[in-house]
Amino acid sequence: MDNKENNNSEFDIQTYMTRGVERVVSDVIKATLKNPRASLAMAGFAKASKEATKRRLKAKEAGEHIPPFLIASITSSCNLHCAGCYSRCNHATTDEAPVKQLTDEEWLSIFKEADELGVSFILLAGGEPFIRRDIIEAAGKMKNIMFPIFTNGTFMDNRYFELFDKCRNLIPIMSIEGNRDITDARRGKGVYDTLIANMDRLNSKGLIYGASVTVTKENVREVSSEEFLESLSKRGCKAVIYVEFVPVTEESADLAPDDEEREYLTARINELRSQNNEMVFVSFPGDEKSSGGCIAAGRGFFHINSHGGAEPCPFSPYSDVNVRDTSLKEAIHFKLFMALQSGELLSDDHVGGCVLYEKRKQVEELLA
Repeated sequence: MDNKENNNSEFDIQTYMTRGVERVVSDVIKATLKNPRASLAMAGFAKASKEATKRRLKAKEAGEHIPPFLIASITSSCNLHCAGCYSRCNHATTDEAPVKQLTDEEWLSIFKEADELGVSFILLAGGEPFIRRDIIEAAGKMKNIMFPIFTNGTFMDNRYFELFDKCRNLIPIMSIEGNRDITDARRGKGVYDTLIANMDRLNSKGLIYGASVTVTKENVREVSSEEFLESLSKRGCKAVIYVEFVPVTEESADLAPDDEEREYLTARINELRSQNNEMVFVSFPGDEKSSGGCIAAGRGFFHINSHGGAEPCPFSPYSDVNVRDTSLKEAIHFKLFMALQSGELLSDDHVGGCVLYEKRKQVEELLA
């Protein structure tokens, strides 16, 4: 996207997101060319993605905006206690037995409606999503949608490996923070070795997978280094998703990347994209300046928590509607999302990587 388009006051979020989807799909196909079965599956998804784009454009002509991405936190349970975890700090993930979570049938209904609306990607998160096997299996049947599954990698058993082989639209995205010392320091002793063993097994079976990296001041250079990325590439990793650390407590604020480090990461990712056709590189929230501001709250994606609340994003756990009480389409157009989309909050200047978290008091005022 050139500077002229970046500075255009008539910024078209639909065009921007469509181009983003097309680039990701194109990059994934390139990354799988040496794996005929995986490449064939991705080509099928590319065709379905184009049809989804047509449905979103048709909705736009009717005055409705449908985002191409959805984040679904399908459980509030997790077996790990990662340092600085936003989900635990927001009390979205707990050690207590889950109560009133969406059922398997309710999630499947959401997936089906998302397909009908033209949603191309549903990112499955948690908690630890692999705890809810029936939902993962249901997602595998939705061939028109790609499901990146953000996992700590500790629940991947033989049944899951068989499922990944059968359902190529399920893409495990395993969380790793760099080398063994850095990863285990944040996620727990032995987690790194479990991740590496699972990566090697996925690679030996010719299965597509990716890595999710929480970027902090402490690891930004390590996780974008040639050495780290080459180690992932040799193990068959096809995607690296960089998620900027968002501090949800005062104690962890010093871990968040500053503007200089964010600019470095953006430049580094652009460099990697131009040099490496066998891996996909994505940054979240990424360069908001080039996307006309934050793409949460239904502009580019939104979040459904494990209890059905429709939220702007996982870092902004505020909701005025539950998908149990309405359709997915109606939830997208509820008051909070519409207020955020029509106001200036999403494009406001902010220090860290998440404007909605930094401006949470204003979001609470909109909700009230």
